[in-house]
Amino acid sequence: MQFQNLNYNAMELKEQYVQDQVRENTPEEINSEIDQKVINNLTHYYNLPSEEISKRLDKLQEEWDIEKTLEVNASAIALTGLMLGRLAGRRWYALTGVAAVFLLQHGLQGWCPPIPLLRALGIRTRKEIDEEIYALRVLRGDFDEISANSGPDEIIRSYRG
Repeated sequence: MQFQNLNYNAMELKEQYVQDQVRENTPEEINSEIDQKVINNLTHYYNLPSEEISKRLDKLQEEWDIEKTLEVNASAIALTGLMLGRLAGRRWYALTGVAAVFLLQHGLQGWCPPIPLLRALGIRTRKEIDEEIYALRVLRGDFDEISANSGPDEIIRSYRG
């Protein structure tokens, strides 16, 4: 059983490392703005009915994180570079190369030049989104039935909603 958890924990640690790299390479004032928005959201939903919290949770499930935003934008830029290279001149192929370099850098370092711009636009990491989801689920009462005596099945059912 410990060996199965070891594989899961290694993947989880890598994901946290990349997301922490994004936060570490974001100016503190932008991280604070993003964190303050979450606090404001939680304050707003604190006394609202479960239905309103559920609507917010649905929106959060659809929110694009920084990884997805970066991947989609880099792909769009790469495709644009390919089309322009074919139609307007070979020098446009460099645009495709730049997008590929940014993706490679992000994959290796957890950061690339577009990240500060995306963060300034309020794009969050998956971990930041998941933290708001978890807090809203606590407010909604999703975990009220869980106790220290709950079995794994009960805990998993409650976690998945």
